[in-house]
Amino acid sequence: MVKIVTDSSCDLSPKRCAELGVDMLPITVNFGEESYRANIDISNEEFYEKLAAAEELPHTAQITPAQFQEIFMPYKESGDDVVCLFISSKMSGTLQSARVAANILGAENILLPDTLHVTFALGLLVEEAVKMRDAGLSGPQIVEKIQELIPRIRLFAMIEDLKYLKMGGRLSATSALVASILGICPIITLKDGLVEVVGKARGKKAAFAAIRKFVEKEPISSDYCVMVGNANVPENSKAFEEYMEDLLKKREVHVSSIGSIVGTTPARGRGAGLYQKVNGSGPTGPLFAKEGGAAWKKRPGAGCCGWRWQPWRWRQLRRCFWP
Repeated sequence: MVKIVTDSSCDLSPKRCAELGVDMLPITVNFGEESYRANIDISNEEFYEKLAAAEELPHTAQITPAQFQEIFMPYKESGDDVVCLFISSKMSGTLQSARVAANILGAENILLPDTLHVTFALGLLVEEAVKMRDAGLSGPQIVEKIQELIPRIRLFAMIEDLKYLKMGGRLSATSALVASILGICPIITLKDGLVEVVGKARGKKAAFAAIRKFVEKEPISSDYCVMVGNANVPENSKAFEEYMEDLLKKREVHVSSIGSIVGTTPARGRGAGLYQKVNGSGPTGPLFAKEGGAAWKKRPGAGCCGWRWQPWRWRQLRRCFWP
């Protein structure tokens, strides 16, 4: 029997993981000196309530090698193949901690591929791994097929509220104010395990249209489900589904909420996203952010982060926000 294990950054609900027979390990969220295990000590709703009242952004704490040793010991003793699908190694040290623990234990039955994904993109891999398990594939066979699927996943999302970019120091107060007045919504994706900004739009409808263009560039495989999610703004998911109705009809669509792990990042905002598997390679973009305080990379003309307001720069700032 193959065991599938993931962490709470996959944003599958505890109920869904129980239905799938998947073990979900909780990552810890810290609000100041208060610590909460995601989906155990704090629900998504409670997290967003605390976030709205917070003066500083919370941060996450990865599972340590010592904790992984304790978690992995029963898996090692069972002798069954264990496929662990964790948050991208470029966003968190969770995978590295798990690999250290598995090496210390000599647990060769614990398989630890790098998913290079997070949130529902990671959740899709978990869903597919379960189907493979139920089809009778071995752990190594599942890992091989998962690695083939990793580059085929596409994630697109809009950030409607720039408050948390400002709180995280990724955007100056003046730039955030101007962007809010203009209704600017950055469009983000995942590229090689990191978050990139691939576009910007004025208003929610324009953001939906921008995401639709990305989707139309590459055909969505009919073999897999599509996931639509939101960061505590369910009305956005509903509006997005309605906007994409013609592309999503006759497809299996899962709707869920972005949880506390991804919700701690400054790029959280209020938005809706589309997570899908396609045939072919994906687009590139100018920026990315990394969990845990690593810097955003910026190239000329890619954004207004860090600019100080000067009246003569209005035209340049305007060009920065939309084509």
